[in-house]
Amino acid sequence: MKDAMKVISVVGARPQFIKAAALSVALSKRDGIDERLLHTGQHYDQGLSQIFFTQMGIPRPSWDLGVGSGSHAAQTGAILTGVEDVLILNPVDLVLVYGDTNSTLAAALAAAKLNVKVAHVEAGMRSFNRRMPEEVNRVVCDHLADLHFCASDTAADNLAAEGVTEGVHRVGDIMADCYRIFSKSARDHVDLTARFGVKRDQFAVLTCHRAENTDDPALLAEIVSGVSAVSESVPVLFPVHPRVAGALDRAGLTFGKGVKMLEPVGYLEMLVLQEAAALVMTDSGGVQKEALYAHTPCITLRNETEWIETLETGWNVLVGADGLRIREAALGLLARTGDGPPYPEGLYGDGDTAGRIADVLEKDPGCA
Repeated sequence: MKDAMKVISVVGARPQFIKAAALSVALSKRDGIDERLLHTGQHYDQGLSQIFFTQMGIPRPSWDLGVGSGSHAAQTGAILTGVEDVLILNPVDLVLVYGDTNSTLAAALAAAKLNVKVAHVEAGMRSFNRRMPEEVNRVVCDHLADLHFCASDTAADNLAAEGVTEGVHRVGDIMADCYRIFSKSARDHVDLTARFGVKRDQFAVLTCHRAENTDDPALLAEIVSGVSAVSESVPVLFPVHPRVAGALDRAGLTFGKGVKMLEPVGYLEMLVLQEAAALVMTDSGGVQKEALYAHTPCITLRNETEWIETLETGWNVLVGADGLRIREAALGLLARTGDGPPYPEGLYGDGDTAGRIADVLEKDPGCA
């Protein structure tokens, strides 16, 4: 019997914790795969990190680099050094990375320089906006990776257009697995009215964290203006990232009284909020998909999205950081009762992406 393939999965930010919750369970059921987690500590706040491990039963990380915050260069460099040290002392067959964060890029680069194979979950996503740090991270990672796990045909096509055609697998979206696994327990776990003081279909949810929006006071002011206008029609719940709270304070910006600012919430709470809301407003790629899986219309506070299928099916609208467009799109979607577009079943797979990834890792001769 051959030895199990040794895998280190690298996580460091909220979306990666969520995705690892589904994939690590699937990998743990395969006798031929020995996976351990490395937490970079990119998100170090209790409300942004540990709560996800606790709520979702994610295995305890074998390593925690604790890099914390810093500039892109400082953070990426610290993660690169830390991951390299772990890999030198703990030889493995494969490093598995998720998404498009600094943790993703640094781990892929550390592995590639040590001639360790790299698998990228959520490969091929493109905004075609190189001003986004995430776009740089995902492009470089894809050209370092040996295995590319794509959520959609569009993602695979993007890779092909860049000359990446080997090791490409169309497996679906791992977050569809997470929604399938956790949505029922989320409903059982969270009392919407008692916890947040709102009723189903009578409120909106806002998430906003991207530096392109929050580090520019003029754009942030537009978002505050647009969301405040929406809150005159429905209350808006806003779980606030600590960095964004600081940006609002520095810019002297205050939302209208219909916006209720919350401490960061856990994954289960966020699932319930999105499922019960009449509308989601976000600049997060992951939240765009979670809203889709929750059958809740979404407006995206960006000028582009990697998840173009959500636009094509009518479940998502791009508005940028434009107060008037935010208001008009939000009120239009809130008025859309019963006459919206059909729900696109299976748009990003059937909720068994983790199983497909595990199958590939077991069978791929280059990783055994």
